[in-house]
Amino acid sequence: MTQALDELAPVLFLDGGLGTSLEDKYGVKFDENTPLWSSHLLIDDPETLRACQADFGSIPVDILLTATYQVSIEAFSRTKTASYPQGIPRDKIVPFLNLAVSIAEEVKAPNAQLSLSIGPYGATMVPSQEYSGEYDAEHDSIDKLLDWHRDRLYLFDRIDHLTSRIGFIAFETVPRLDEIKAIRRLFKSAPSDVNESSLFCGDVSFWISCVFPGEGYTLPDGSSVDQVVDALLNPDYSGIAPWGIGINCTKIAKVAELVRLYENAVSKLASAGKIKTRPSLILYPDGTNGEVYDTTTKTWRAPSSQPLLTSSWEHQVADVVIHARSQQCWKSIVVGGCCKANHSNIRRLRSIIRDT
Repeated sequence: MTQALDELAPVLFLDGGLGTSLEDKYGVKFDENTPLWSSHLLIDDPETLRACQADFGSIPVDILLTATYQVSIEAFSRTKTASYPQGIPRDKIVPFLNLAVSIAEEVKAPNAQLSLSIGPYGATMVPSQEYSGEYDAEHDSIDKLLDWHRDRLYLFDRIDHLTSRIGFIAFETVPRLDEIKAIRRLFKSAPSDVNESSLFCGDVSFWISCVFPGEGYTLPDGSSVDQVVDALLNPDYSGIAPWGIGINCTKIAKVAELVRLYENAVSKLASAGKIKTRPSLILYPDGTNGEVYDTTTKTWRAPSSQPLLTSSWEHQVADVVIHARSQQCWKSIVVGGCCKANHSNIRRLRSIIRDT
């Protein structure tokens, strides 16, 4: 599973942290009244959302994520507006999802692709639990999470001509092994009946990126990187393997070692004959300087001792990408930023890698 030295993996650029960019540049405030987070602007301020996403589109990035990360039936039901004082019902959700895709279409570069942003179940909990993986009993198994993810994906499937408008589906910040397996089971190589949408049949490439908070190199549920990569790629599990696998919403200081562990795990599966096609590496770490997000207060909290930066965030990410290309493990590399990575960070990151 190697490449010739002159066939280094191509690098595609992704956008940065939408929610934090809306806060930091546009003064948007998120609290208990905005359970949809950045998706709330689809309801009350699409022009500000359009301006913020245009910042990333103009870099330009190769892949632009839609403003749908925290979309769920539950979050819409908790969103009270003048038109829907009791919350937005399920049958009124799809036009907002279509608007999210339309805005991203309008502001992306002509040759860029869209990726449908889909968060884990934990992102819809109150407070959110994607960094802890501590789910309620109703969503605490593969089958239960499969049902929940399938029900939400059916909402997106009702968007007009969706499969021709997006290039990818991004399952992001996944904190649990059972949720990885549930997501894989969403996608089948063939429809189970004639009415089943092509969205569930592998017609759109998808990736799964995981979160590694804290000091260690495990998922919040304690799963090792070997277990994560096995769940992501092993054909013994039902469902199509993702086009890309990776890491998001994780501190940059941990990313180089995590990528090394991912590469070792991919190589083990390849040596065992379990995978024939190399996956793409998806990499969009936090753009923070050690700050930690408090899911209860919805604020960023500085660490007690600020880490000593040896180089900029952009140079640290670029170094990881350049080294990953040299390992010749990946079909391609998708790189961007997560929380606190703004459009200026991504623009500089793109310049550094392009000039290398």
